[in-house]
Amino acid sequence: MNAFSTLTKTSASRRRHLAGALVVACATLLGAGVAQAQDTIKLGFIGPLSGGNAQQGLGAKNGFLLAIDQWNETEGVPFKVEGIVLDDASDPQAGVSAALKLVNDRDVVAATGHWNSPVALATLPVFNRSQMPFIVWGAISPKITEQNLPNTTRVTPTLVNENKPLADWAAKELGAKKIAIISDTSDYGAANLKWFGTFFEEAGGEIIARESFPVGTTDFRAILTKVKSLNPDAVYFGGVITEAGIVRKQMAELGMEQPMLGISGIHDPQLIEIAGDAANGVVVGVPKAQSNPKLKAMEEAYKANDYKEAQSPYTKYAYDATGILLEAIKQAGPKDKKAIAETIRGISYEGALGTTTFDDNGQTEIPVDIEVRTVKNGEWTNY
Repeated sequence: MNAFSTLTKTSASRRRHLAGALVVACATLLGAGVAQAQDTIKLGFIGPLSGGNAQQGLGAKNGFLLAIDQWNETEGVPFKVEGIVLDDASDPQAGVSAALKLVNDRDVVAATGHWNSPVALATLPVFNRSQMPFIVWGAISPKITEQNLPNTTRVTPTLVNENKPLADWAAKELGAKKIAIISDTSDYGAANLKWFGTFFEEAGGEIIARESFPVGTTDFRAILTKVKSLNPDAVYFGGVITEAGIVRKQMAELGMEQPMLGISGIHDPQLIEIAGDAANGVVVGVPKAQSNPKLKAMEEAYKANDYKEAQSPYTKYAYDATGILLEAIKQAGPKDKKAIAETIRGISYEGALGTTTFDDNGQTEIPVDIEVRTVKNGEWTNY
């Protein structure tokens, strides 16, 4: 009996010891797993990587990845970063699907996205519901930051900022008295129609036609025939690349030799590919980058990485958007998304764009000065 009792007691003790050791071992392994997960975070990127606007998105994507690569190669950073790149194909529905994928991934701390304003406007509620810090690198509709969503900021100027200096230039430097506006019916197009028209009239010019079309239109001959009969000094186009190329080509077919004006949304090699020789005479106003050592360093690093795609006008915007996210996460830590968003709002960031700060709505406060560019002999060049 005593021998049995002693054996039972010893076995129970050994079992408790083994169980305790297993608990400690499991806790150690789990702790190591948690530490490893904390050491690497994910950042998301969304942009048009396919379709007619892909050149803009691909160049921006490379800026995003370049910033991450440079961060990961820096000694002493508190965490490593994995970039998650998703295609919105310039389509709001595809953008929402991509945004949902990011917010449903617990390892994604923050994101940057979108070249197209309608896509950005569609995804903002998704990011806002989860309070994921989100920086817009390309879309320029005023409505994006007018909403003052606490998690959303933007490093690009609005189309209002771009249209005013272009309208002033058209009236004073180009000498245009009468301009016809052709614009798509998206929020982006409607805002371009409104603001360019307003600013051109304030500069002393006259808008003699305001014509709109649905995105995806391929035949503009009826609109252009009407516009041609009014004999404008120039035609302002308020849509994006694919339709811009088609409009310019059909203007040439109808014998319209007037310059076609636009903002940065049509400043792309794809327009020249679509319009062919007719692209000569397209004139755009694009934000002038501040010349600084960090911009030069980014451009040199981009070349050294030998990316398949050339830089786009938005490479530097995505690059700085990513840099701002990384710096804010470094300051606030990766756990508290609200604290990260608040840190972004209050940041003063020295980057390729210059010194970026944000106003109360999350809009960049970098002043906008444009440079005027045109197509000559099949290439974009200074006007």
